[in-house]
Amino acid sequence: MKRLKKFLLLLAAVPVIAFASEAEVHLDKAPVNLSDQDSLQRGARMFINYCLNCHSAASMRYSRLQDIGLTEEQIKDNLLFTAEKPGELMKVGMTRADAKLWFGATPPDLSVIARSRGADWLYTYLRGFYRDPSRPTGWNNTVFDKVGMPHVMWSLQGEMQPVYKKDGEHEVVERLELVKPGSVTLAEYDAMVGDLVNYLVWMGEPGQVQRKQIGLIVLAFLAVFFVFAYYLKKEFWKDVH
Repeated sequence: MKRLKKFLLLLAAVPVIAFASEAEVHLDKAPVNLSDQDSLQRGARMFINYCLNCHSAASMRYSRLQDIGLTEEQIKDNLLFTAEKPGELMKVGMTRADAKLWFGATPPDLSVIARSRGADWLYTYLRGFYRDPSRPTGWNNTVFDKVGMPHVMWSLQGEMQPVYKKDGEHEVVERLELVKPGSVTLAEYDAMVGDLVNYLVWMGEPGQVQRKQIGLIVLAFLAVFFVFAYYLKKEFWKDVH
C-alpha cells in the first residue's frame, strides 16, 4: 500500500517537474490570426515548400486548403508537389527507413503539432536555430537543445551565432546575433515564420473558426430564449402562492 502511495505521489509530481523544466525557456508570442486568409495561404506555401519534404501531415488533404480561400486550380498548379490529386493526403515521398537512416529517427507528422507543442513554442523554435559545430547537422536550437533537425530555412534567415551568459556554473544562450545574412531580413523572416505557425494552428483544427462562430450564434440564441423563458415562467406561476 505504501508503495502504491509513493507511486501515485510521483505520478502526480511528473507534470509539475515537466512544467518547471520548460518554464526556464522564454517563448515569444506567436502572431496567430485564423481570420487572416492571406497569412494562412502564405503559411500553407511555406509548409509545403519547407516542411513537407521530410514531415508529413497525414490527417490533412490538399483539397481542404479551399477553406482558406484557395481554388482547386491554384492548389493543382502551385502546391501539388508530392501528390497528383487535391483529394490526396499530405504525405512525403521519403520512406521511414530512409528517414531513420538519414536523421536517426523518423520526422514526426505535423498534423496536430500546434496543438501538441503550442503556437508560441513553434514560433520561438523556428526562430531559435544557431550554428553549432558540435552537432551532427551543424545546428542547435535555443528552445530544443541538441535538436536533431537541421535548420531548413537558414537560407532565408541567415546564420545566427549564440551569445552566452553565466548562469551559476553553466553558460546559457542569452541571445542570438546574425553573422551571415539570409535572403530576407530578420523582420521579414519572423513574419514568414508567423504565417507558417498560423497555418500550423489552423491545420491542427481546420473547423475551429466555424466552430467558434456557431458557438457564438448558439450563445446569442440561448440569451434571447432565456428572456422569453423567464417571462413565460412568470406568466405560468403568477397565480401560484
